Amino acid sequence: MGAYVPLPGVQTWYEVEGDGEPLLLLHGGLCTNETWGGQRADLAARYRVFLPERRGHGHTPDVEGPLSYQDMADDTVSFLEKTVGGSAHLVGWSDGGIVALLVAIARPDLVRKVVAIGANFLPGPQSIAEPSSLDHMSADAPDMALFRELYEATSPDGAAHWPVVVGKVIEMIRTQPDIPTEDLARISAPTLVVVGDDDLVTLEHTIALYRAVPDSQLAVVPGASHAVPVEKPEAVNRLILDFLTMDPSPTIFPIRRATAPPAGSAQA
Repeated sequence: MGAYVPLPGVQTWYEVEGDGEPLLLLHGGLCTNETWGGQRADLAARYRVFLPERRGHGHTPDVEGPLSYQDMADDTVSFLEKTVGGSAHLVGWSDGGIVALLVAIARPDLVRKVVAIGANFLPGPQSIAEPSSLDHMSADAPDMALFRELYEATSPDGAAHWPVVVGKVIEMIRTQPDIPTEDLARISAPTLVVVGDDDLVTLEHTIALYRAVPDSQLAVVPGASHAVPVEKPEAVNRLILDFLTMDPSPTIFPIRRATAPPAGSAQA
C-alpha cells in the first residue's frame, strides 16, 4: 500500500514498511518500486524503508518540460524534510544512485550513509560501456517491453504517455548528469559504490567515482550486470546491510585510506 505526498515539484507516490532508522530506496530510470522486490523484506527487517517513485515513474505523474536529475534530487530533499522528517540512509540504483549523490552533495545534513549501485556522474555517452545503445532506445524497442509493462500498470498518465516519458529519460541520459569531481569530493556521508563486473556503467568510470568520493568503499559483484540487485539480491543485500550496520574494519596495508603524516614530520 502507498500514498501520495504533495511536494513542491510533483505529487509524489511513496510506500513505507519496517521499523528502525529511516532508509530511502531510490529506483532506477524507467523503473518502479516493483524492481526492489529482492531488497524490501531484508532491509525492512532492520530499517524503516521509504520508497518514493520519482516524477514520471510508477504512480507519480509526469511534469511539464524535461526531466532532470537535479529536479529529482530536489524532490528527494523535499521528501526527506516533509515525509521522513530528517536524515536517512540513501540506497540508489542507477538513476536513483545519481539522485542520491546529488542529495549528499547539496544536503549533507539529510544523508546518513549512501549506497550508489550502478551510478554514473557523467552523461551516458561518457560513462556507459556501449554509448551506441542509446541510439536504439525507443518506446517500442523489444528491450523496453518490461519497462513499458511496469509503466502501463501504474502510471496515472496512462499508457499513451509512455513514449513521452521515454523520450524525456533518453534525453536526460544523453546529457546528464555532469557532476564535477570537486563536488563529489564534498560528499561527507560514508559511501559504498556497488557495480556489477559486467555493468552498463564502465568499471573505469565506477572506479573514478570511487576515487572522487572521500573515504568511499567499492564493491564489484562478480557475474552481474547493471541489474545486479535483481540478479544477485542476497549478495547485494549483505553488502548494503554490512555497510550500514558495521563500522569499517581496520586494514593492514591501507593505501588510499592511509593517514597522511603530519606536515613537517620525518619521512622514512
